[in-house]
Amino acid sequence: MCEYCGCQAVTAIDELTREHDTVVNMIGEVRAAHAAGDVAGMARLARRIAAVLGPHTAVEEHGLFPLLAGDFPEQIAALEDEHRRIEAVLDAASGGTPADPAWPQRLLDALEVLREHILKEQDGVFPAALTTLSGDDWDAVDEVRRRQTASVTG
Repeated sequence: MCEYCGCQAVTAIDELTREHDTVVNMIGEVRAAHAAGDVAGMARLARRIAAVLGPHTAVEEHGLFPLLAGDFPEQIAALEDEHRRIEAVLDAASGGTPADPAWPQRLLDALEVLREHILKEQDGVFPAALTTLSGDDWDAVDEVRRRQTASVTG
């Protein structure tokens, strides 16, 4: 993924990027499960992906995106819409393996959207944030992360 602009030197971006890397690896595992006909495995992986993306998305939508929305309103709105579309497919597996025979393909399609979404963030949003946001802004994003971590760890 992106390493040319130096944005990983910012803690918030580094953490978001590491989560992206984790999700991309899991997308590969979903594809392998699909190739093996393992729909239950796909559902388990969908739950794992959702577990990573829940706090990750909160940091973006409650920390990073609001700070960029004034300058990039259409782009931020499109990214948030993609979040909802991806979440809807992942959420279908929250209670187990979906009975819908079309769900495995819907998951693969949603994960392709997610892969492209990650590239948009890493090649567009993160570098834009690096040049746009102040130290106080980054502190606010870090505070959202701290709250998310505290809510997950209880």
